[in-house]
Amino acid sequence: MPSEVLLPQIVEKIKGPIALAFSYQAEDVAALHLLLQCGIADLEVFTLDTLKLFPEIFSYHKELEDFFRITIKKYAPDPEEVKDLEAKLGDEWGMRASLENRHLCCQVRKVTPLGKILAGKSAWVTGLRASQSVTRQDLKVLEYDEKFGLIKINPLFDWDEEDLSAYIKEHRLPLNPLYAKGFTSIGCAPCTRAVQPGEDIRAGRWWWENPEHKECGLHLRKN
Repeated sequence: MPSEVLLPQIVEKIKGPIALAFSYQAEDVAALHLLLQCGIADLEVFTLDTLKLFPEIFSYHKELEDFFRITIKKYAPDPEEVKDLEAKLGDEWGMRASLENRHLCCQVRKVTPLGKILAGKSAWVTGLRASQSVTRQDLKVLEYDEKFGLIKINPLFDWDEEDLSAYIKEHRLPLNPLYAKGFTSIGCAPCTRAVQPGEDIRAGRWWWENPEHKECGLHLRKN
């Protein structure tokens, strides 16, 4: 069943506030467009400013707010936790020393703030797709997220690259300018690079790690 039909049916049954975590990727733009068509009264669209975002993100944020005529709320990690993190790992590259270090960085900058934001929410909409990586192959449209204790809705779960591109073009949705610079998956600046032709779409994320480790902790899944 197409997402345009399936998503309204799902959110209609959700009792309570719904949130969309926006990370400035094409999938999030499509998910946001789909979600806004549902006419949800209690919807919060937000983003996590990890304090390590690319400079291009800030003008794109304003472009998105103007295009959709909404406010995308910004949340940041706790300043004291960031201070302690940087005292341990350094300001930039200490998280590359080990998987544990990188997970700690993601925990402070992403996972802990997200947990606070999602507290009290009934459902969380994502732009995840099963074809993105080996860590997401068993993705379903509707799941229960045990980490955060709420329903997770993945309306793009079965979309491939062609589906996503076609939807973006059909609705003339604004894309992150980093895509034009060779990026295919976008995260924090120290952990993201552009990819070469033929590389996997997530090859530029945490490129020094094995594919099965390439999650920040927001979407860790049980196998």
